[in-house]
Amino acid sequence: MPRANRRRQDPPPRAPLGRGVDRSVSGPDGDWVVRELRGTTSTKTYTCPGCRTGIPPGTPHLVVWPARGTFSPGDGATERRHWHRSCFQLRGQRR
Repeated sequence: MPRANRRRQDPPPRAPLGRGVDRSVSGPDGDWVVRELRGTTSTKTYTCPGCRTGIPPGTPHLVVWPARGTFSPGDGATERRHWHRSCFQLRGQRR
């Protein structure tokens, strides 16, 4: 069987999970600022408040904090939470 010498098309580029790119999310539980982290940027194990299991280093996840007008970087360290993506999306459905 002859070999096809055609170059395969490159897949479309993925949107980066970017470090430092924040977006706002509104829900029945309030307004939140959400930052997506690549797994390569995390070096600690965090506990997801949604499922209460660990997020090991190297796992992509979300960093979430309340979106308030008076939010300052000093306050952020105490109010930031690290979530699995799916847990944050399902946060209103948990009991």
